[in-house]
Amino acid sequence: MRTNEKIRAREIRVIDENGEQMGIMAPFDALKVARERGLDLVEISPNAVPPVCRIQDYGKYLYEKDKSDRAARKKQKVIVIKEVKFSVTVDEHDYQTKKNMAVRFLGDGDKVKASLRFRGRQMAHRDLGYKIINRLIMDIGDAGIVEFMPRMEGTTLHAIIAPTKKAEAPAPPKKVEAPAAPKAAEAAAPVPAPVAETVPQA
Repeated sequence: MRTNEKIRAREIRVIDENGEQMGIMAPFDALKVARERGLDLVEISPNAVPPVCRIQDYGKYLYEKDKSDRAARKKQKVIVIKEVKFSVTVDEHDYQTKKNMAVRFLGDGDKVKASLRFRGRQMAHRDLGYKIINRLIMDIGDAGIVEFMPRMEGTTLHAIIAPTKKAEAPAPPKKVEAPAAPKAAEAAAPVPAPVAETVPQA
């Protein structure tokens, strides 16, 4: 981003510090206005015709930009691939430990690379390796989803498992209030009897 004397265009469109258009000017004249206001001339759209420049506090602009970039990085989740290694001769205890490790990684939002390396004559028993990796996928269940099915690369069998996206919890149903019951005094009040009219005798 070019600023001040580094702006080389013959003419530029200028916007002042309040966002108001100042029209097309020579960079020298625009820089003179910026200096009078204690500000900088910053080229914000170099590919426009003519280039667009803004009068502003460049140091403050860089500070605000760095602040917003750091805030965006904090919100950004970096997905890491964690590797869990198995062997054809893995025992049950070691298998359970590594399976739980994989589930924990997935719960933290990271991907898991399950790998199994064949050594020497073990290449003749690749079916055993596939059996172990496929068992891991089945045991992980809903905690992860297979991104790359088990496949061989050289002497290593591996699969990639990604964390399952958490579904948003449904909103609780709205509570419907029952109509208010009539007051007890009103319900118990007697209905007045009709008054008989007296007809005078002739």
